[in-house]
Amino acid sequence: MTEETQANDWYAPDQATFGDRLTAAREAQGLTPSQLAGRLGIKLQTLQGWENDRSEPRANKLQMVAGLLNVSMGWLLTGEGEGVSDPASPEELAEDAQALMKDLRAMRAETMRLANRMGKAEKRLRMILKETI
Repeated sequence: MTEETQANDWYAPDQATFGDRLTAAREAQGLTPSQLAGRLGIKLQTLQGWENDRSEPRANKLQMVAGLLNVSMGWLLTGEGEGVSDPASPEELAEDAQALMKDLRAMRAETMRLANRMGKAEKRLRMILKETI
């Protein structure tokens, strides 16, 4: 695999974790975490642990996961082998990333505005409390 190909491989070992690949495969099948947990006969909390890289399934469950999600066990573990397609083309990502960055900046500005309002309200409350005590 060339360096450029690896940089564009969303699910390569240095780009994604087991949990990232598991989540992507589940979403590609259109399953919710609850649905997949139910089909595997495990608790939702267990699946969430796998998706959040707090734990990994045993071999028998890994085989079941791979079969249910139509990916290879190797892909789930390493990112190599039969898996899901990358989420979007670089062009689509660029457009989506720009829109997301715009939203994040707006949220940051709103957060700053709210933080300032909270600071002023806290200051007024302290003044009121100081006067009444």
